[in-house]
Amino acid sequence: MSDTNEQQTTQTQSRFDLLTPEQLAQQLNVTTRTLQRWHVQRDGPPRVEIGRQIFYRTSSVDVWLSSRERGRQVGK
Repeated sequence: MSDTNEQQTTQTQSRFDLLTPEQLAQQLNVTTRTLQRWHVQRDGPPRVEIGRQIFYRTSSVDVWLSSRERGRQVGK
């Protein structure tokens, strides 16, 4: 990727608080293929598609993670 494209991507990410699939996969300790599979299964975090580029809003990822929290089951 050229320096200009990298700068534009960095500006876009910081302005809208977006993560690339690679960044999100690293944070969740999964592969980008897992993110793709979750998308197909409609089980993953919502994503934003801009042209051919895919991004994840950090606020949407936070909500998605919260929805996946499981309380401790007492007595089972």
